[in-house]
Amino acid sequence: MKHQLVFATNNLHKLEEVQSKVGDSFTIISLAEIGCQEDIAETGLTLEENASIKSQFVFQNYHTDCFADDTGLEIEALNNEPGVFSARYAGSRDFEKNIDLVLEKLSGLENRNARFRTVVSLILDGKEHHFEGIVNGKIRNERSGIEGFGYDPIFEPIGYHITFAEMDLSEKNKISHRGLAVAKLIEFLKSI
Repeated sequence: MKHQLVFATNNLHKLEEVQSKVGDSFTIISLAEIGCQEDIAETGLTLEENASIKSQFVFQNYHTDCFADDTGLEIEALNNEPGVFSARYAGSRDFEKNIDLVLEKLSGLENRNARFRTVVSLILDGKEHHFEGIVNGKIRNERSGIEGFGYDPIFEPIGYHITFAEMDLSEKNKISHRGLAVAKLIEFLKSI
């Protein structure tokens, strides 16, 4: 029997990424599918805190096994900004503006080193577990590619000469921060 887990998101891109990673082992359910319409406030100061806030909210209000993630783009030359504020870096969830702000702040800087970091908070039978995935790379000078979402058009992972936005989903999932964190989550779930 498939195990059902609520993913504390309504981001269709994230749902698609995670469902393709877990394959047929699990059914991933969105917040909308459990009737959760609340915009869960991400008030934490770290990725770990935000992931935990979201999973705790779902567990406490919907009494179901669930997981949540929070992801940040950490750019070395910007003191790891945007980090925990990645989704609203330019003041809203408009990723075109967020990308513009990153490119503006990096203008003229040689150090383009960056990393994507994802933290997953799983609540299973009332106990919380954390899993982390990190992928290192650099920020391009301009956008390239149309796949993915968020900062994907400007992030080039180490060892590649294309951005996340130039990769197909299966290729990105093999190396992405979320893919790595979810792989640890799946490994944990299969071990119990």
